[in-house]
Formats: sequence, structure tokens, C-alpha cells
Amino acid sequence: MTLHLHDSAAGAVREFAPLVPGQVGIYVCGATPQGSPHLGHVRAQVVFDVLRRWLERSGLRVTTVRNVTDIDDKILAKAAEAGDEWWAHAYRYEREFSAAYDALGVLPATVEPRATGHVPEMVELIGRLVQRGHAYAAEDGSGDVYFDVRSWPAYGELTHQRLDDMEPATDADPRGKRDPRDFALWKGAKPGEPATASWDTPWGRGRPGWHLECSAMAGRYLGPRFDIHGGGLDLRFPHHENEQAQSRAAGDDFANFWLHNYFVTMSGEKMSKSLGNVLGIPHLLRSHRAVVLRYYLVSGHYRTHLEWSETSLQESEAAYSRLEGFVRRAAERLGTPGESGRVAPAFAAAMDDDLATPAALAVLHDTVRAGNSALTAGDDAALRTALEHVRAGLDVLGLDPFAHPWVEQSGGADGAREALDVLVRSRLDERAAARAARDFATADAVRDSLKNAGIVIEDTPTGARWVLEGEQ
Repeated sequence: MTLHLHDSAAGAVREFAPLVPGQVGIYVCGATPQGSPHLGHVRAQVVFDVLRRWLERSGLRVTTVRNVTDIDDKILAKAAEAGDEWWAHAYRYEREFSAAYDALGVLPATVEPRATGHVPEMVELIGRLVQRGHAYAAEDGSGDVYFDVRSWPAYGELTHQRLDDMEPATDADPRGKRDPRDFALWKGAKPGEPATASWDTPWGRGRPGWHLECSAMAGRYLGPRFDIHGGGLDLRFPHHENEQAQSRAAGDDFANFWLHNYFVTMSGEKMSKSLGNVLGIPHLLRSHRAVVLRYYLVSGHYRTHLEWSETSLQESEAAYSRLEGFVRRAAERLGTPGESGRVAPAFAAAMDDDLATPAALAVLHDTVRAGNSALTAGDDAALRTALEHVRAGLDVLGLDPFAHPWVEQSGGADGAREALDVLVRSRLDERAAARAARDFATADAVRDSLKNAGIVIEDTPTGARWVLEGEQ
């Protein structure tokens, strides 16, 4: 089965084929570091990290570009409120975003460009648009430069809207616009703004508009035509619509596929700072394992809303513990694991079906059940196949307990488990001796005391083994 992905522009699932055989270019909208990252921000990066891992496992060379919007109206406002330099404010929160991505096992992007480092490319792009008649400098002397939406008949094609049905753009003062829906490519410097937040251009000093930044950086690193542009559903309009319009109006084909992940919600509301219903990553990591947060984020299909609750995290903890427990027990039986190996055909079919991660996880849990049966029966050949398939699938989802960063993070947990194993083994020896003496009352008492402590005993042909409750 070949990979099929839902293309937002087409409004349908399409078969994916790289524009350049063997290579894939992906641009994902990254952070606007005005404040700390929350779970909704990280969901997008986890989704596209899974896509990247699946493409790479399919033998493709993937170039990923994840931008940082480090100059923005909100950054200037937040920094002024805090009494900080805007660039220091942006960099502080950029580091928090990077730490959140790392904590949840998101692979580093091939390149993570900052908007402030690509002003020359933005000025060049504006020049092309002006020359082609798709952009104009405001006549009010503000230094603003706008994209002329009526000059581009295809405007609205990404989100399937008619221009006359759209709301006016709100990214700049409307006084210099020919049409209220024209959007800012460049914003002229204003009194009271930091002098460091503006650059010289043929249209005067100022700073770039948000939409322009991504078009310029995508073109810089991926060229005029690339495979996939991704981001959260909330970016479809106006951000992605405007990106596509300005890039194509400038003569670039731009993205071949558009992928959008849905929101993390709380009580049905999108998680956002403006609504005050955010769950910051540093806060969550104080009470939840990072790998469990990642499991939660991949447990729902990327094109469905993911409702947050503590119960859902508890369910994710139990589900991941079953997978993790099997991998560790099987590896203990078979020896130190090497590479993760092949994915199961059913897992591959699920991933090729528009990254159907819930179905892929169901395959892994079915495989674990079969693997546990093989472990109980002492069937090492079947156990080895099950372990290979489970680890390979977990690797695609970024959840393999023997891979970075989880293997490094488990050092303390492994040490504690080894100490627990010594204690449990001594009780199991007592139980075995009691059974040999046909003192079944004592044997049952040992079993029950362990069970009361959350330790389940499994009697196998090769002897008694133990697991923590929830790992079966």
C-alpha cells in the first residue's frame, strides 16, 4: 500500500509521491515565542515528527524546516509589558519551545530558521510581487506594503472561500489599503517602537508581516516548489491562505500538499492563551512522564480534536505501560535488543492510510497480547517477531523505550526496578520453596502480599515471573 495523505487544499485524501524521487521537503509552522509552550503547540510538532519518521522508515531522505517567528506584534507588546528587550523576550521563550520539543522526543529539524535572519529574502519577495503588480506601497506614507488580493483571482483557493465572503484583514491599519482584505507584507516603523525592531527597505524602515516570513523561509530552504506544508488547523486562514497566494503570485508553485492537525481541546474549547485554558509543558512534566504525554498526543488521529482530561492521561499511562512492559520483558528474555527491525504489515497499512495512528496503536496492542502468550509458552521465535514488530512501530511513533530520549530518561527508573526485582525474587524463592513442600497456604500468602503491593505473578513453563499491575 502506498502512502495517502489528506490534502487540505484538495479537501480529500490523495496518494503521496515525492516531487523529487527519494526526497521529501516539509515546512512546518513553528513557534511564535511570545510565551511558554502548551500542549496544543506541541501536538503539531509531534504529528509532523511522526510523519517524518514514517517517511524516513520508507527509505526517503526528508528535509524538515521549522521556522521561529521571532519578530511579531505580540512579542513587542509582551516584551514591553515585562520591561524586556523584544529580542531577549523572544529568545527566552524560543528556548522553552526547544526544550519542550526535546522533552517529548521530537527530532531536531533539518533547519530552524528565525524570521529576523531572513529579511533580505523577504525584501526580494516583496520586490517580485510589486514588479508583477500584486503588491503596492500604501499611499498614506506609513511605509506599509500590502498584497493586492483582487489582483490574484485564485485568492481563497486553499480554504475554498470567495473573496467577497471574507472578513477584512486585521494585521494593519486599513487606511492605506485599496481593499480591506489586503494583507500586510511589510509594516512601516511606528513611533514608540524599538529602533532595533526595524530594517531598511526600498519602502522605508519597518518589519515583515507574519505571512511573508514563512513564504520567504520556505523558498530559501526548500525552493519554489516543495512537497508538504504543515501546521495547526487554526493557521489555514488567513496565514496559510496568504502564504500560498503571495508565493504563487510571485511565480512559485509552493506546497504540493497541505496538512493540518486539529486542536487539543478542554471542555470542547481550543487550547489557547487567549482563552486562558492552556496546559504548559513544564507544568505537565512535573506530574506526568514525557513519553506518556507523547503517547496521548499520538493516540488520536491528527485530523480529530483531542480532548484533554486527567483521565485520558491515566489511560495513556496504562496503555503505554503495557507496551513498555512487554518490550522490557521480551528483551530480558531474548537479550539486549539491537535495531528495532520491521513494522508489521497491518501497522504499515494503518500509517499509509493518512497516518491512522489509533489503528496503528491497536495493531501494537494486539501484537503485545500475542507476544505475551508466546512469552508464557516459551516460544522464543514468535516472541522475537512480536518484539521486532512492536519496537519498530513504537520507533515510528517516537515511543520506543530503548531509543532516545526515553532510554536516557529511564536510568533512574531502571535502577529502582532492579532493586525491586531483587526483593521480589527473594519472595518468589520463598513461594517456590513453600510449593515444593506442598505448603500452599504459605505460597498463596506470598502471592497475595505481592498482589496487594501492585505486583502480579505469572507462572510460566520456565518459572515464575513478575510484572507491575497494568503492565500485563
